[in-house]
Amino acid sequence: MSSNRQDETWAPKPADRVVRRPRMAGILPVRMEVPAPRVKSPAVSPPLILVYAFGALIAVGTLLLMLPMAHGGEGLAPIEDALFTATSAATVTGLVVVETSSYWTVPGQVVILVLMFVGGLGIMTLASALLVLAGHRASLTHRMVMGETTGAADFANIARMTLLLVIWAVAVQALGFVALLIAFGDLYPTAEAVWHALFQAVSGFNNAGFTSLPDSASLLGFQTDYLVVGTIGVLIVIGSTGFWVAADFFRQRRLRRLSLNSKLVLFWTGVLLAAGAALFFAFESDNAATMGGMSASDRAFTSVFQSVNRTSGFSTVDFGATNDETNSFYMILMFIGGAAASVAGGIKVNTVAIVVIAVAASIRGQDRPTAFGRRIPDHQVRWAFALTAFGFVAALAVALALAAIEDGFPLIEMLFESVSAFGTVGFSAGITPDLSAAGKLLLVAAMFVGRIVPPMVLRVALLPHTERRPFRYPSDNVLIG
Repeated sequence: MSSNRQDETWAPKPADRVVRRPRMAGILPVRMEVPAPRVKSPAVSPPLILVYAFGALIAVGTLLLMLPMAHGGEGLAPIEDALFTATSAATVTGLVVVETSSYWTVPGQVVILVLMFVGGLGIMTLASALLVLAGHRASLTHRMVMGETTGAADFANIARMTLLLVIWAVAVQALGFVALLIAFGDLYPTAEAVWHALFQAVSGFNNAGFTSLPDSASLLGFQTDYLVVGTIGVLIVIGSTGFWVAADFFRQRRLRRLSLNSKLVLFWTGVLLAAGAALFFAFESDNAATMGGMSASDRAFTSVFQSVNRTSGFSTVDFGATNDETNSFYMILMFIGGAAASVAGGIKVNTVAIVVIAVAASIRGQDRPTAFGRRIPDHQVRWAFALTAFGFVAALAVALALAAIEDGFPLIEMLFESVSAFGTVGFSAGITPDLSAAGKLLLVAAMFVGRIVPPMVLRVALLPHTERRPFRYPSDNVLIG
């Protein structure tokens, strides 16, 4: 009786885990206290690690750019100019508030180059590569972050794939450097030609849009130089499609064997390139301030380059003089951006492809969206719509806030700057240097959010919170249309 009474009155503490040995004759259950598992702080979660890393990169870049040796004036550079430039370089946007070639000295331009290189690859990608080179094994958390950052699906091979990614990126930029050095060799002294070739190669591959070329206003001075503009255009395309598409292509060697992701990226990139070139040619051929005085071949070449350039912000024409219909269409191209897991920004070609395919399937009455003989999972369709809606609301919110802060600028120009900043593209209608300090800080926030949230933080943050309910609510109809 005493044994049964003891079983009924004793209860385990809520914080303890209790292990009971099998009941045997004359032996009471044994209460063993096991320490509760340690709960990790949300402040060190993988998404926030990426925020901290990019924030630290921008902070260091800002401090270095403020130093007297980094700029042409005396004393410290204004903090708003240094912060804006560092953020634009680290997020590979390319928006500027001061002329890069004239305001920043060679040491300052070196800081910008390093920010572009590290920001383009992703600070965590570079860190993982350094761990591999040092012979260390990355932790599981680090590999999960790397998987989200680079797009790799196999955690076991993340270290090797990251190393290959860095080697591939450096090799492509090296080839671009050689081609640009040949082009610049007859235009500048040897040391200057080497520097300009290196700077433009890194900026082009990383879709950053910064230029070190003096008296050029981006690439306006090289408008019809097919070697310079063509090389940078090829670097932009390679960087904006990404390593994983290139790796898939070289592994399979046949288009029909490519993964669905690679097929969607290549197909829709081709569609956007063709549409962008055709519409730019149609809208700007009669514009005397942009392409009106060019030959037909030069207009076609410029139109193709500007379509390629939808992810980087280089320009061979003055976007402050383009027609409103051109700017309106380019806002769409900037909003879309390049491929997922590439150096380009925007909500990504893959996302828009899934949205278009899902909408088309819904119109046709299909319950399962498919492409190239493959079904797209429902959770990816939901993610694509969520990211598209988030990007649209964020870009619109920045534009409205900018309109509330600034006076004297047309709304379409402020919307253009906002989309360019959120999409980390770098095209400008020419109003960025004239914005107030508050307006510049708003664009800084837009560049940071546009670079960090869509491809990395938001996706990782949503995954652990997937809720599986043990029940379903009853359905009901809603009027649509």
